Amino acid sequence: MRILLAFFMLLVSTSAFSQEAMRRWRKMNQVRNDKFDLVLPEAMRENNIDMWIIMNREGNFDPLYPDMGEGYVGSVGYYIFTDRGGDRIERSVLGIDGYLLEEGGAYDYFGSASELKAFVEARDPKRIGLNMSKNIGGADGLSHSGYSELAEVLGKKYEQRFVSAEKLASDFRSRRVASEIAIYGEAGELSYTLAERAFSNEVITAGVTTLEDVAWWLKEQLFKNNLESSFGMPSVYVTGPEGIAATSTDRIIQRGDVLFIDWGVGLMNMYTDMKRMAYVLKEGETGVPPGIQNAFDQAVKVRDVVKQTIKPGVTAQKAEDAVYEALTKAGFNKMPGFNKPTELDKTDVIIGCHSVGNWGHGIGPSIAFFNPVQLGYEIKPSNLLSIEFFAYTKVPEWGGKKLRVALEDDAVITARGVEWLYPINPRVLLIK
Repeated sequence: MRILLAFFMLLVSTSAFSQEAMRRWRKMNQVRNDKFDLVLPEAMRENNIDMWIIMNREGNFDPLYPDMGEGYVGSVGYYIFTDRGGDRIERSVLGIDGYLLEEGGAYDYFGSASELKAFVEARDPKRIGLNMSKNIGGADGLSHSGYSELAEVLGKKYEQRFVSAEKLASDFRSRRVASEIAIYGEAGELSYTLAERAFSNEVITAGVTTLEDVAWWLKEQLFKNNLESSFGMPSVYVTGPEGIAATSTDRIIQRGDVLFIDWGVGLMNMYTDMKRMAYVLKEGETGVPPGIQNAFDQAVKVRDVVKQTIKPGVTAQKAEDAVYEALTKAGFNKMPGFNKPTELDKTDVIIGCHSVGNWGHGIGPSIAFFNPVQLGYEIKPSNLLSIEFFAYTKVPEWGGKKLRVALEDDAVITARGVEWLYPINPRVLLIK
């Protein structure tokens, strides 16, 4: 009887796993079809590219390989998109096959890699976009040898028509469809729920648990839930009067510690990037010390200003200028550089509202000093942004030293501005 029961449970478990695998595959197919129908035509035409060739080699896939549906690549293979007029872009695959790719319904034609030259000649594109970029790694999938091979196969005539698809790749990835945003919301729910569990007595015992223990617990949750992450070890760190004291090390969590998590999950090719903050109560304490609470409250006020100011239809650089202008009017100080707080009694702020989506740091418009090229891209409705910033406020309990409060949650840009995709960080979490 026990053997039969175990066998039955195995069947149930296997069936549930297959259903979840199929659910995720179907949703990703919907995203791909929607993006090919709705985003690809405008992105190719805005960038004046007639044909987009994405080259892949076995063991060396282009960063956009998951977006395109993956598949089995032999020696070499290509996803090829051709603007032949009309409302639809022709989608073809040469030298890549497989059940999941072919059954996804996104492509019009599957052929051999050896057809490439004849395929291109028949369409005679004037500008051929290739994934080459000096600035954005996610748009730089074509290797030097891959370029040489394309030039040799297609000949000088078409080599002279090669152009960088850097901006096309950015536009295609960062302009989101509804099915994609739905997945991102699901990923966000998992991300913040796990982070808040990690910063609780379920996981942490003061004087016993290490920062590394918490980070490994989060890694284990990724494994258990069949999730990924675009980061390595989750950043679980202690911030004190002198700044960050330790990150994901064997440092034991003590009473009175101010803790932060910086991490994200990957679900169906969508990756979050968010933070949570916690305080470990000292003996006899029932709440967050006033100075630390005030620092958090000031950061929340900063978040409100940032949220209210960012709007679509302008470059990320203009959005950044507008945010700092609004923060200054609200009484905050623009910090002169990252981790360079002033002695002013004001809260110092530096923002880094970067693109998110298919990695924790995406390739779309980015209101962040560390993405200089993407600062020049226009913010569009449906772009995903991590609303990230660092606010430094003096804490009397620390002798007037400033506490760096890092807030970060993910949002979608709509015609109305910033809209959250899941419940954002509302408070300092308490660990008893």
